[in-house]
Amino acid sequence: MNPIHKTLKIVAIATLLAFLTLVYGIQPKAAFAANTSEVAEAIILSTSDPSQVLGKVSFSQTSDGMQIATEIQNAPPGKHGFHIHEFGSCEDAGNAAGGHFNPDGVKHGNLISEGFRNAHAGDLGNLTIFSDGTAQKNVTISRLTLKGEKYAIAGRAIIIHAQEDNFSQPTGNAGGRIGCGAIAKL
Repeated sequence: MNPIHKTLKIVAIATLLAFLTLVYGIQPKAAFAANTSEVAEAIILSTSDPSQVLGKVSFSQTSDGMQIATEIQNAPPGKHGFHIHEFGSCEDAGNAAGGHFNPDGVKHGNLISEGFRNAHAGDLGNLTIFSDGTAQKNVTISRLTLKGEKYAIAGRAIIIHAQEDNFSQPTGNAGGRIGCGAIAKL
């Protein structure tokens, strides 16, 4: 190798390393902590045919709260109650998931619009599934966490109900459970 090319190669590598050190080396550790998030996921399976995947729900802990990103396919169209339930088991057609996650012991409602004082911590409202069987829903809930606190949801289940949640008492009259997924940290 020509000595000039060798010198240029060394200078280029040194410049790149200096640049990377400058860009990443001067950020305070708090900046890295703010950008990292704990994540979890629930693969939603049909309760009538557990071999059929209906979609997935991704959970990311951020400084603003829990970001919940839902992507559904192959589900029956219409509005369906969408809730986090107490237990992370989808056995017995989703019934083993128990009731809505409700650590505060409050009445049923719409957590997104009514807040924690007027709704279960698991009351995520309705999921609108289009005629092609798909749905997307993205929300951020301020107090939900993945671990260690009153509002921790890892190890619980997320349920898609057969009918629309009408927000009546005690659980919204959303009918049976057509989809279930255990929330597991990644």
